[in-house]
Amino acid sequence: MLTIAFPARAFDTNCYVLAADPGEECVIVDPGIGVEETLREVLTEHRLRPAAVLLTHGHVDHVYSVTPVCGADTAAYIHADDRYRLHDLLGRSNPGLLAMFEQQFGAAATWTEPTNVVEITDGTRLTLAGLEFDVLHAPGHTEGSVMFAIDRVPDGIRDQVDVDRTMVTGDVLFAGSVGRTDLPGGDPAAMQRSLRDVVLPLPDTTLVLPGHYQATTMAHERATNPYLRDLPA
Repeated sequence: MLTIAFPARAFDTNCYVLAADPGEECVIVDPGIGVEETLREVLTEHRLRPAAVLLTHGHVDHVYSVTPVCGADTAAYIHADDRYRLHDLLGRSNPGLLAMFEQQFGAAATWTEPTNVVEITDGTRLTLAGLEFDVLHAPGHTEGSVMFAIDRVPDGIRDQVDVDRTMVTGDVLFAGSVGRTDLPGGDPAAMQRSLRDVVLPLPDTTLVLPGHYQATTMAHERATNPYLRDLPA
């Protein structure tokens, strides 16, 4: 699986481009703030055509560029419980964040809701760009936070680590940490349940591609991540 990851220009949010092979259709995950130029370069270099955009949740740093990336035709997929966030993204964002945006980019943030939005739920299986994605609902960071499971791994990764599947975790699970729960829509109890019931059962051979920071594996996180080791029974 061709896998390209690069950080957005704000908050180091990881944007992922996934495809079966170069020269094919691709899926874009979490196009955050200021990713359009880099994304165009990636698509041109690898001769890729966007088939869909997947959103792990509805926070501004993960969805800000979804509308220009999708255009009029490409669908954006988001969990039904976070669908409301796309109606008024900036109105639901922290005013301090918007002021920082204007200072960094020299222009006020703008938002237009995507034209084609598809709601997904737990257990949804998506076949897109020659890849299959299983949706795992894992609320806590937001009501509609999800992870996307793929029964393939990035090209060449098996030479580095013992993995046989990939999980795009958004802000549910990071290397050494988990997503915060103190923002509107966050729920500490729901996050604990998601970690216990959705994350912990993942096989050790799962490659974790998180919404921020570096990739990791479930074997490593199970052994070292304090938020997983210290889960209540």
